[in-house]
Amino acid sequence: MASADERPGESRVRPGTQALTLLSGPLNYSVLKALEDGPRPLVDLHRAVGSPPQTTMRVYLKRLVEMTAVERIRQSDFPGAVEYELTKAGENLMVVADILQHWLQQAGDGPISLGTTGSRSAVKALVDGWSTNLVRALAARPLALAELNRFIPISSYPTLERRLGAMNRAGLVEPHRTGGGRGTPYKVTDWLRRAIAPFTAAVGWEHRHVPHRAGPIGRSDVEATFLLIVPTLELSPEVNGHARLAVELRNAKETKYAGVSVQVQDGRVTSCVSRLEGEADAWVNGTALGWFRWVNRGIKDAVEVGGDFELAHGLADGIHSALIQADPI
Repeated sequence: MASADERPGESRVRPGTQALTLLSGPLNYSVLKALEDGPRPLVDLHRAVGSPPQTTMRVYLKRLVEMTAVERIRQSDFPGAVEYELTKAGENLMVVADILQHWLQQAGDGPISLGTTGSRSAVKALVDGWSTNLVRALAARPLALAELNRFIPISSYPTLERRLGAMNRAGLVEPHRTGGGRGTPYKVTDWLRRAIAPFTAAVGWEHRHVPHRAGPIGRSDVEATFLLIVPTLELSPEVNGHARLAVELRNAKETKYAGVSVQVQDGRVTSCVSRLEGEADAWVNGTALGWFRWVNRGIKDAVEVGGDFELAHGLADGIHSALIQADPI
């Protein structure tokens, strides 16, 4: 997997966002569903997805072909006739869709069905919040809009305000009442924390099937993932200590690390911060792909594990349970 260490003002395609955006489009999802039972001639496929305007249909099909999810086949026995077929990448994308659907069904205001305008709005709010680093900032602690504006210089105040508002309406963040201070701090919801499952699956799909288009994994992606998921872990009461979880970020010039330091007391995570300095009772280092293999598939040599075995593997088992549906395919 490609990786990158991004700067605060750098704009780039973020990992997982393309696959999630693709699936959130109602017509895209309808086309993929219609092709699950086998290839369809264009005329039949057009009818099966509700007969949208031909120009709209062509645009969406072109995008699905570019993302390798669908293949366009010209029929030799009928000159000019075309049919479309789901590829292996398309079949795997539907696995990601199932994971995304499971997450949407857990929405705080009631289940949302994939392929609806509601799912499109929720996924857009999630993707925009991730791409703007709002998710990363709020995963660390509750923040008000003015504080977010200082921490995220790449986006204008009105842009942050719109995206934070969209995340609030979608149920991804909520006001954090503190009884003082200027502005209203917002905190991430449990539903946003569970969004790591579809995001992880989407990242895995992109890096396997469209690596030339996949966004590189950067520091904020790693930190946001750990900061969202680790505080939710339920470990054995016998697990105690300080652990360091790190992911290698490689580029052409150097290798850096991003991750978190975790304090566990009697099986409960009492602290999770994006800092890797200092001593640790246990540590786990590896590439993003190595973490995928270790957590989801139990491949023990995919990462370097040291120190307190029970602490390190307790955290890995907890992350596996949280991401049990998010195998990178």
